[in-house]
Amino acid sequence: MKQRQNIRAAAADGVYFRFMLTAAFGLTLLAFAASIGSGTSLLRSHLNFANEIPAAGDFDQALAQKYFLLPNAQADSDAAAPAPIADDLQSTTPETPANGPIEQIIEVQKGDTLMSVLADAGIKLDEAHAAIVALSDVFSPRQLMVGQPIKLTLAPSDQSESADDSAQPQLQLVSLSLQPSVAKNVELTRQIDGAFTAQSTDVPLERHTTRVAGSIQSSLFEAGQSDGVPIEVMSEIIHAFSYDVDFQRDIQPGDSYEILYDRYEDADGNLAKTGNILYASLVLSGKKLALYRFATSDGRTEWFNPKGDSVRKALLRTPIDGAKITSGFGMRMHPILGYSLMHKGVDFGAPIGTPIYAAGDGTIQIIGPASGYGNYIRIKHTATYGTAYGHISRFAAGLHVGSRVRQGQVIAYVGMTGRATGPHLHFEVIKDGKQINPTSIKLPSGEKLQGKELKSFMALVANINKQLKDQAQSSPVASAH
Repeated sequence: MKQRQNIRAAAADGVYFRFMLTAAFGLTLLAFAASIGSGTSLLRSHLNFANEIPAAGDFDQALAQKYFLLPNAQADSDAAAPAPIADDLQSTTPETPANGPIEQIIEVQKGDTLMSVLADAGIKLDEAHAAIVALSDVFSPRQLMVGQPIKLTLAPSDQSESADDSAQPQLQLVSLSLQPSVAKNVELTRQIDGAFTAQSTDVPLERHTTRVAGSIQSSLFEAGQSDGVPIEVMSEIIHAFSYDVDFQRDIQPGDSYEILYDRYEDADGNLAKTGNILYASLVLSGKKLALYRFATSDGRTEWFNPKGDSVRKALLRTPIDGAKITSGFGMRMHPILGYSLMHKGVDFGAPIGTPIYAAGDGTIQIIGPASGYGNYIRIKHTATYGTAYGHISRFAAGLHVGSRVRQGQVIAYVGMTGRATGPHLHFEVIKDGKQINPTSIKLPSGEKLQGKELKSFMALVANINKQLKDQAQSSPVASAH
């Protein structure tokens, strides 16, 4: 019995000795940390034993995990960190700066709406709705375009409105701005009472009447592009000349062109938009063709030659832009059938999707699939003349049998439906029910100006010719760059 008591006493002495040794080792480490620490607050945090000394049974491992940071330790780092005292919080926690505005520039993506843009930016739905309602007074959200930048200014909302203080603060919209067009800015701002107001302002643009002249080496379109003429200007000029010019046969290397048109530039001199084309001319094999833009007394704007004759004819010779004639009218070896066959139209090679224009005013007689023609349209223009268009990829929206179309209106798009070896437009001119050669047809001229209108037109011609002469003298080689 006495021997057992002696053994227990010895064991207790051993436990006590290990406890004191470990405690002394821990105190030594703490003293060392305090000696290299910075500031008295760090020392006090290390000596705050009330919360740090673990239970005796876990002392060794807890101390090792806490101060030696064993790699396999699973203790929570937040729980293991010493608790700071009140004085420490004042000295170590930086002051929170005042919440300032946040600016974001968001680019509209496909499928976006103004509501989705605002919601994705963190704005509450009811506030986003109120902003859109106010903005609708000056800008329709339906006019939002893919790629359009929207500038948002945001600020954290009042957190006192949130029951959960730990939740992330929602953002409130301070302002919104966008530019729906080159000549218009729209801005939405938040007032002191929280309501939104919107306003639209015009961007100041300066008009410059610009002359561009150049030589043609391959095509009129490419010449204009190389000289910096905007695409929309070149397209309108090609349409204007298409009544009298066969762009595949009439234009030769060394021919030239001249254009006078209005450019609208911003404050930095960049092109914002184009205005009216006042004049255009071509010199083809030494022969000059000049056209002047003139508004008639009934409000129509037409192209006229220097004598006051309208260039508009009953039919366009070329109902497509920038295309090459790949097969003419007449007998040929059919590329698919393999034998000679009468080709009753003209083929214009062009990429799939190229717009096809109505050759003249008229009514659609046939629209839809038609055997070897593929997708097909036939238009009746007068009691004598009609036109037909084959191998179409798709029709313009809204057209049907009986639809009225205007000359130059897009009616379809190039394809290769039906019997076709490649994308092209098959174009026919029909006279009294029979196909005739579109390139040799003699079309009657259009309107002729008379009386006061002719006098007003001649005054306009003189004024434009003077501008052309003055600009040519000041800048013999002109371009739009």
